[in-house]
Amino acid sequence: MKIKDADILIIPGLKNASPLAWQSRWQEKMSTARRVEQDNWARPQKDAWVQRVVEAVHEAEKPVLFVAHSVGVLTVVHAAPLLPREKIAGAFLVGVSDWERPEMEAKFPGHGFAPVPRDPLGFPALLLASTNDRTCKIETAEGWARDWGIRFGDAGEAGHFEPASGHGPWPEGLMAFAGFTREL
Repeated sequence: MKIKDADILIIPGLKNASPLAWQSRWQEKMSTARRVEQDNWARPQKDAWVQRVVEAVHEAEKPVLFVAHSVGVLTVVHAAPLLPREKIAGAFLVGVSDWERPEMEAKFPGHGFAPVPRDPLGFPALLLASTNDRTCKIETAEGWARDWGIRFGDAGEAGHFEPASGHGPWPEGLMAFAGFTREL
């Protein structure tokens, strides 16, 4: 699949993606990319975030390619059962954050992202994870990818795939995304 033939929905995580983050840079470069905006980027709530994704998919005019990061990945996973499969081309998922950790409920009471669904997504996807991501153990991410029936990629020591861990432009990620879309 060519990128121009898809509606690319960028789904950032907590606090949105800064202008320096790879998601923002990719959005600027891809003519069919748009961000799924949330009412409250600082206090993610599963139902509200999922609803925004569902609405964005229904508004899409081309097959949808998700590009999601952190809790944005969990948003896509929670939204999956509500999405019309014929509209979803695939999902490029990066640096999933584990919101089943007890401290997440303390920080964000009633967030709703836990438990993480374990059902197959029903569309092609690739989950990239890091061996030193402070928000999710790589073993947890790999297990979820297996449960979701999607491909898994070990990105090595990549932190949480944010500007602070050296992932501003992230050309390697863009190459991985291009490879993923070629297979669709």
